[in-house]
Amino acid sequence: MNQIDLTNSRQPLQVVLVQPRRRWVFLLLLLLLGGSFCLNLLLAVVCADYVKDQTPPNEKFHSGEVLAKDKIARIVTDFTIMPPHTKRFLDTIDHIQKQDDVKGVVLVIDSPGGLVSDSHEIYYRLKKLSETKPISVSMKGIAASGGYYIAMGAGAGAPIYAEPTTWTGSIGVIMPRYDISKLADQYGVKSDSLTTGPLKDTLNPFKELTEEDRKVWMEILDDSFKRFLTVIDEGRENLTMEQIRALATGQIYTSGQAIANGLVDKIGYEDDVIKDLKEKLGLTSVRVVNYEHPKSFAESLLGAEALNPPVDPLSQLINASVPRAMYLFGGPGTSGRSN
Repeated sequence: MNQIDLTNSRQPLQVVLVQPRRRWVFLLLLLLLGGSFCLNLLLAVVCADYVKDQTPPNEKFHSGEVLAKDKIARIVTDFTIMPPHTKRFLDTIDHIQKQDDVKGVVLVIDSPGGLVSDSHEIYYRLKKLSETKPISVSMKGIAASGGYYIAMGAGAGAPIYAEPTTWTGSIGVIMPRYDISKLADQYGVKSDSLTTGPLKDTLNPFKELTEEDRKVWMEILDDSFKRFLTVIDEGRENLTMEQIRALATGQIYTSGQAIANGLVDKIGYEDDVIKDLKEKLGLTSVRVVNYEHPKSFAESLLGAEALNPPVDPLSQLINASVPRAMYLFGGPGTSGRSN
């Protein structure tokens, strides 16, 4: 192999340097490409979620006869009743309402309850649905507080079944609140919020609740409590208001106790509910179906945890003072199952 003797070369050695301007151009192009990618990803998320929201839930075969023309819809509440689950559940109700081949509905409940407003909205929409499609209720592990509340949406006279190990009841309202005022005093922290009125800052966790504060909020809770009692009174023809009030202590009841107190009608499993509803509808063959919503782009990309993103400590502190009236068994921190 030939070697070049640089010492005898008449040509001067040239060193080529990358000019700083070219490096900046390269970096600028890289930033533009990265920005374009992020923008397109954002647009894809927005468009995908918009399309998802406009798409009706997917029908899935559950049981019965695959080729049967008539259907029984199975809708499941297996979550704490709050966003984002509430909207999907309501969308499912709306979809079922439009399906002429759906002759009846089995409402499956496995929930500790949730927000007052969401529980009532689901109850209201179920009651509207029950006017055209008979609903039977199947309670599983737990159907308490808001879980029992939405069962009343099946309408007066609708059969309510509980499994042998079901817990139900817990009739009442809770508004979670934490008082950390003494802890704050110990560390020299005090609340100094600027407000336009004496009751604007009533649930501040850094302050003790005054008698005036308590009176105001108890009137609000009593309104939700009375609504709960009225909903049961309308949904359970076998119970008087006096009997309902006696049961509405917040106590949880076993299925046997619930039967004895008239809160449910029968001990049975979901198969029994479907069988009895099929006979009630006079159907010889039926297809039982579920409805599932398409996953959002974020759920597909990040998994189920996208529904429950981590909450930073500051947000938790701020949220501690946000009033949330709840028909909930188990107190604050109770978590439901995500579907």
